[in-house]
Amino acid sequence: MKAIGIQHFGGSEAMQLLNLPRPKPKGHEVLVKIHAAGVNPVDWKIREGLLEGRLPHQFPIVLGWDASGVIEEVGEKVDFAKVGDEVFAYARRELIHEGTYSEYINLEQRHVAPKPKNISFEEAAVIPLAGLTAYQALFEGIKLQPNEKILIHAGAGGVGSFAIQMAKHRGAYVLTTASETHHPYLKNLGADEIIDYKKVKFVQEIQRKFPKGIDAVFDTVGAETQLESADVLKKGGRLISILALQHNVLKEKGVEANYLFVRPDHEQLVKIGKMVEAGQLKPYITKTFPLDQAVQALDLIQTGHTEGKIVLKVVNS
Repeated sequence: MKAIGIQHFGGSEAMQLLNLPRPKPKGHEVLVKIHAAGVNPVDWKIREGLLEGRLPHQFPIVLGWDASGVIEEVGEKVDFAKVGDEVFAYARRELIHEGTYSEYINLEQRHVAPKPKNISFEEAAVIPLAGLTAYQALFEGIKLQPNEKILIHAGAGGVGSFAIQMAKHRGAYVLTTASETHHPYLKNLGADEIIDYKKVKFVQEIQRKFPKGIDAVFDTVGAETQLESADVLKKGGRLISILALQHNVLKEKGVEANYLFVRPDHEQLVKIGKMVEAGQLKPYITKTFPLDQAVQALDLIQTGHTEGKIVLKVVNS
């Protein structure tokens, strides 16, 4: 089977076309014929070895953690998935080795969920990682409640786009940061206030409008943005970040802060799929590439200024 991966860590030049044996499902595994693979910032970070110390790896590494497709074969212990099922999946394993930039992948059945019936394979493929990240951040990490005010940083990105929609569905008041070019997109997502971080300081803007502070912050940027976010929270406010927490400073500021590294979760993925089918959540794709243009896809997402999601359309032989 064809796959896109790396034999060593590096930049774009490290990526190559791999010809690998088609896997055989065993036990609780299902073999998914991949129709589309989502592209995420973590993919280029893995390529460059930035997660080397956090997760074990084995070369060659096939990149990609998001996919949608059709189950083609099942292991002998599979009890709820079946051949022919259209599924989507967050395909992260403890060992970074087999990814979704590929024609086929073996996955534990608990990592797949029914693909929402009202969207394409391409749209389904961009949901799992970003959708689960937003879901776990909002509803587990900070336990967002109706009528609370939340600041979601980088709202135009993949995670931010889903987080805005989920927060609005929960009944929260949503503020977000983005450059002016993304404002029409974010209004369409339902954001209540959009702060152009290139023109104004988000801390001053929020403190001016909400002098008593807001309830929660979802940080997807880190560094100084994370620390400054503590200054917009009311007493008892909560912050969750997908970037490394600066614990000491945040503690001094009296902020309840938590770090999130998203995990696969079948039940949550099913819930997210039902939200999509109910029209409460919509994936937005800004660019589609064929599998053999994965280098260009990662170059684009590495800019950090994409809107919505990027997807690879996989052509099976």
